Amino acid sequence: MKRIAIMTSGGDAPGMNAAIRAVVRTGIAFGLEVYGIRQAYTGLLAGDFERLTSREVSGILQRGGTILQTARNEEFKTKQGQRKALRRLNEHQIDGVIVIGGDGSLRGAMALHTLGVPVIGIPASIDNDIYGTDMSIGVDTALNTILDALDRLRDTATSHNRCFLIEVMGRNCGYLALMGGILGGAEVIVTPEKEIPMEEVAHELEAAYIKGKAHAIAVIAEGAPYHVTELVDYLTKQEVGFEIRLTILGHIQRGGGPTAFDRLLATRLGVEAVNRLISGETGVMIARTGRGQNTIPLEEVTSNSRSITDEYYDLAEILSR
Repeated sequence: MKRIAIMTSGGDAPGMNAAIRAVVRTGIAFGLEVYGIRQAYTGLLAGDFERLTSREVSGILQRGGTILQTARNEEFKTKQGQRKALRRLNEHQIDGVIVIGGDGSLRGAMALHTLGVPVIGIPASIDNDIYGTDMSIGVDTALNTILDALDRLRDTATSHNRCFLIEVMGRNCGYLALMGGILGGAEVIVTPEKEIPMEEVAHELEAAYIKGKAHAIAVIAEGAPYHVTELVDYLTKQEVGFEIRLTILGHIQRGGGPTAFDRLLATRLGVEAVNRLISGETGVMIARTGRGQNTIPLEEVTSNSRSITDEYYDLAEILSR
């Protein structure tokens, strides 16, 4: 193995740059040439490859986003597009590929593996929805961003005797909402996995008001069974006691420099990915399990969904009283 390539795909996540840096410098340490593929599978099909040296990845450890950028691509999902990708890799004499990203990105990596390309996946998704790994790159940073927002909103909520509904990311996975709600002291948490009727949300908020609380916080995942604006209208009509205000955090959760945890996680996963690739492994994802790293077949990753431990829901219910 002489040349490897790296790409970041799907939604950006804080820590992706730290993983790129780790892959490049580890590859160089083993005498490899490392190429970056710009704009993920779009760049792969276009042949947008760039040689990366230690200088190119200097000073990126603390930066959010991804220096390789990212994009979604429909053409790669077709057989013709995948054959075109294989042609581009062969044209650049690439011996192996490392893909950093979420579920869709890893499905792309699986497609490359099926075509015979040596490939290793690295999980990066702020939703923490990737099967087989305890934690994905970007989750800790996004969660800390949410907690910072919750702490600030509670200050103003208390000052005005208000209830704030806070929508966080998590289209199919409520990890951020659940953890943000527990650690941010929310009275109500709504996730895609555990549907709570609007009537129950109103009951919980009214109960908080009757108890004499000066504020209330409800954390709603964007994948909740109802749109957050519907909930605002409903709660306003129900007159739960608090004035209702809505804050949608949106893409602010993706931005910002990675936390120390995410920098370390991304670095360890990046180094391990290169080690596994040069040892001959392929078609696997590097997963954080316990305090170390392990591998899990991409086929298993992409055919399963990650679930949230019920214990956390029990914990949230106890602590919200």
